[in-house]
Amino acid sequence: MLYDNRQRPQAVYLNGKVFIGYKGNSVGAVKANNGLRSGGGIAYTLLISYDPATRIFSEPVQLGKPTTDHHYCPIVWADNMDHLHVLHGCHNKPGIHLISKKPGEMGQDESSGWIQAEEIAPSISYPTLFKVYDNRQVIYYRTGGHTSSWSYKLSSDNGHTWKARKKDVTDLDLVSHPDWSTYHCKVISADGKFLHVIFTDYDDNKAKDPKRFYNPRYKHAVSNEWKYNLSYVKINLETQEVLNERNEVLDTPVDYYTARDKCRIWDTDWRGAGVPPAVMLDENDNPAVLHVLSEQDIEIHTYYYVRKDNTGRWEKTPITASNHQWNSGYIRRDKKGHIHAYVIVGEGYLDLPGVNNTHGGGRIEQWVSKDKGYTWSKHRDITPDSMKYAGMRYNNVQPVLRPDGSAVDGMLLFYGWKDKTEPDGVAFLLDESKES
Repeated sequence: MLYDNRQRPQAVYLNGKVFIGYKGNSVGAVKANNGLRSGGGIAYTLLISYDPATRIFSEPVQLGKPTTDHHYCPIVWADNMDHLHVLHGCHNKPGIHLISKKPGEMGQDESSGWIQAEEIAPSISYPTLFKVYDNRQVIYYRTGGHTSSWSYKLSSDNGHTWKARKKDVTDLDLVSHPDWSTYHCKVISADGKFLHVIFTDYDDNKAKDPKRFYNPRYKHAVSNEWKYNLSYVKINLETQEVLNERNEVLDTPVDYYTARDKCRIWDTDWRGAGVPPAVMLDENDNPAVLHVLSEQDIEIHTYYYVRKDNTGRWEKTPITASNHQWNSGYIRRDKKGHIHAYVIVGEGYLDLPGVNNTHGGGRIEQWVSKDKGYTWSKHRDITPDSMKYAGMRYNNVQPVLRPDGSAVDGMLLFYGWKDKTEPDGVAFLLDESKES
């Protein structure tokens, strides 16, 4: 299974089944391996379903041509008529957008079960899809390479056509700061009318100039692995206005100076992360994030819970230590108001060879706060059986979503791998739900 933990894959729960998109071996190879697995670096876009009632996976459906690029992982969603959508092959390219011919069904193969929709945009990276107000859909994405802008489009016909905003949302290197770049996380408001966006920023200079990569906190150059600060904008999807936390309307695209002066909610003082935060809505419908951040040096990291308190101040509470700047995570709030953080931990900094290890990995722990994030305690370790999966590391815990964007309680996706001699990932689905 190829993956990218900057892209948040979307698995959708529809009509009693979970539909999961991923990059893996051809259908025949998947059958032989008896799992969601890839090999040799060549991977197809595959869609597979899971039935919670029987706890059985279907045979996968193969979509498109094979690739070796982990950025091309698919996202999956369902429209208002219960047709499945798969968008894959996106990274500085438009990608391929497929729509299932029959509601709630993925068919036997691409030709019989799917139609190819019109191109959404000329270039898409890291797309995220939400259902929003008036039964519309919004897709938020980066428009090109690392230093390009971020933007969105709206659809009012179940994703067949898309209307763009006149101006992009952010473009930090637009004025006086060449190569300044961002990574974004996003969540939709409860009423579907506002898109909350939180982003990190960093210099992504292509010359790899050590003077520009110099980190004054650590007193040496650090490379573009470390992304700094947290900034926030809120998009009014009805009016197209982009606002900051004080509800001031911003000129767009938001550039470096606007981000620093009007949007920054946390100056991390040159502490950084690789992966963007995970985001949710708090009890006041404000965004709150789970963020990993470097500390005394670039090999010591901590997970933080960041949220806006009742006075309007952004509180930052440490949860637990982590072992890499690319460790992803997932955060949710349950019906009791308790907050659950799923984090990646390990003993010592992960500094091992292999493409997977350079982007984090370790054990998976679930931490819980019962007082709105002010104190945290470890609830349990949900790492798969260490005897059965000896030597494996894990990353990128994700929810399974319903078509309306709500998470299915008790279901989580993540991936694991062993070492540099087995660089391909294996997908895991944790099912403790009551959906059967």
